[in-house]
Amino acid sequence: MKIVKIIFIALAVGLIVIQFFGIKKNQSTGEQINHISKQFAVTADVENILKTSCYDCHSNNTVYPWYTGIQPIAWWLQGHVNEGKEELNFDEFAQYNPRRQFKKIEEVEEMINEGEMPLSSYTIIHSNASLSASQKETLINWAKSLGQEIKGKSPGSATSEEVDED
Repeated sequence: MKIVKIIFIALAVGLIVIQFFGIKKNQSTGEQINHISKQFAVTADVENILKTSCYDCHSNNTVYPWYTGIQPIAWWLQGHVNEGKEELNFDEFAQYNPRRQFKKIEEVEEMINEGEMPLSSYTIIHSNASLSASQKETLINWAKSLGQEIKGKSPGSATSEEVDED
């Protein structure tokens, strides 16, 4: 019984101590000069869907919920944000080379088609981020159109099989 009490106290102290180790928040205040809309057409409806369902993890400006101040939850959330930005960052999209742009837009279409994005762990808490059938169709059509535009601009008409960088 004494060992259980010691373990409990150690865990409680540990949880208190880790509260002092916050995260560096993904929040940018300046204009995003490399945003996808600076290079390609992004309609208002697509922008609204991206803002509601994608930007928290795939932009330079995450809207953090209140529980981000609690560790280790904040570390877990920040890991998702960092991973999401590494995979695709709409605020940095214009600086990707055309082959990477093409691959990432192709992946957007694929992830939406397969129901992999937005993550179910995200939509549990952010129910407004769940995509309706019409929103999925809007994004898929936009991604297809954008992919064709990128492919047309790219020398040699890149395809995903030719692209080997993430």
